[in-house]
Amino acid sequence: MTTTRREFLSSAAGISILGGSAVSAMADLSADTSEPPTRKLNILILGGTVFLGPHIVEAALERKHNVTLFNRGMTNPDLFPKLETLIGNRDPDIEEGLEALKGRDWDAVIDTSAYVPRIARASATMLADRVKQYVFISSVSVYADNSIPYMDESAAVGKLDDETTEEITGETYGPLKALCEQACEEVLPGRVTTIRPGLIVGPLDPSDRFTYWPVRIHRGGEVLAPAPGTDPVQYIDARDLAAFVVRTIETGAKGLFNAVTPAGQFTMAGMLHGIRASQSTNATFTWVDREFLDEHNVQPWSDLPAWVPPIEGYEGFALMKSKAAADAGLKFRPLADTARDTLNWFLKLPEDRRQNLRTGLSQERESEILSAWHAREETSDD
Repeated sequence: MTTTRREFLSSAAGISILGGSAVSAMADLSADTSEPPTRKLNILILGGTVFLGPHIVEAALERKHNVTLFNRGMTNPDLFPKLETLIGNRDPDIEEGLEALKGRDWDAVIDTSAYVPRIARASATMLADRVKQYVFISSVSVYADNSIPYMDESAAVGKLDDETTEEITGETYGPLKALCEQACEEVLPGRVTTIRPGLIVGPLDPSDRFTYWPVRIHRGGEVLAPAPGTDPVQYIDARDLAAFVVRTIETGAKGLFNAVTPAGQFTMAGMLHGIRASQSTNATFTWVDREFLDEHNVQPWSDLPAWVPPIEGYEGFALMKSKAAADAGLKFRPLADTARDTLNWFLKLPEDRRQNLRTGLSQERESEILSAWHAREETSDD
């Protein structure tokens, strides 16, 4: 695999902090519709207007809770016009950055947007006497060693030689998130819920890291796929993650939770065939071996999204345990629902957005690689 650890994690981290374009299709933002909450809660969301944020807002509103947003008012400011939005900045060094949070109390805060510990600590400190529970959205990227299959939340996290750095790169993203977790716990001991999602997918995703596949399969024809097809895949639908976040507040669940589909549930072939089964399409898969893809500089995760071959230190990357979250109420919708809803959302976006997938192979490059693959097969047959 030619992708270096730095390049791979840089791609993952960089997309994780992308801002989204204007949300144009909020259809089917399903939330938890299980037993009704015992009481209406007052919830503060730091952020709330990009990808996961809107899903959390919708999940909380569906459960009849009161929601307040705190953000800069710059991204999708008209998304929730009926909600109270406090304008400010997460950076305490900016004048009046967190001032809007003073003098207010909430049952819980959901922090979706802290990437460096100084910022996380400042918000946690400001809210320490004003909230009962602090929910921090972290990442499975915190783990130090992705070569170990079936890791749970007790696995060691990455560390930095210089813990004061605030430069977010492929190498620093995970350890910085781990330091954010620690900062929140130090300020609010015993009151923090840390949720570590993996690949977040579904409607509103600005990265196309999963969207590429429903869109490509919808287009039909011969689809390049990474052989042998047995490589494991893990993800989390943003709506399932949002419902879980709200549930942890309703139940008061604290601690660490990996939020990914069960380890071993999906392989690459199972995911792609499941996506195809959710559509009416003439798509067929051509499974190209890893060595050939490597020779043609086809990169896991970026050129072929959601795929990370379990080699060279990534043997456990898509085989992480999520039993703690499942025991705490994390539920997963069928893959077909995720694929269908993602495609329907994408097809309603403006044409220029639809013509420019942000991840995955272009049509031209995919055709070139498939042609080269077939030419090699013909040569070997001779």
